[in-house]
Amino acid sequence: MTEQSSGAAPRIRRTHLALFVKDPFASAPWYEDVLGMKVTARGKRWVFLTFGQKHHDIALIGVDDPETATRGAVNMQHYGLEIEGDMNELRRLYRMLLDKKVPVVKTTDHKVGLGLYFEDPDGHRFEFFLETVHDDEEGQRVLGGYNAPSDPFDLQPL
Repeated sequence: MTEQSSGAAPRIRRTHLALFVKDPFASAPWYEDVLGMKVTARGKRWVFLTFGQKHHDIALIGVDDPETATRGAVNMQHYGLEIEGDMNELRRLYRMLLDKKVPVVKTTDHKVGLGLYFEDPDGHRFEFFLETVHDDEEGQRVLGGYNAPSDPFDLQPL
């Protein structure tokens, strides 16, 4: 047994997310329109979408009984999407969400970055995240020093 296979933690290259939704075919256009994703594959009960680098980043999977499907109290809190750009880009995205009537949940100062939280048609929460502390060691120090804050801040849409 090698040292690598004897309990060493995995080295994750990237992630993808699979979400249960009431109707993946009705939800997919929202992901294309709001998040700029592209559909890469469809099945009987699922749709795969990409941000453009890999075959899929998010999978939407239809629940067995859409009529009775509800989101439980224990569920995914949010899925963060780090954005390219600066504060004006975050403000522009805020305006885009408002214009598309996307439910905006909150804006948050995490001391290492700023977050803009919103919901998809099934109530899944997403975050556009603008990183403001770019050094990882400094980011860990800041998060620890502030106890991983989630303070509201005033973000004005462009």
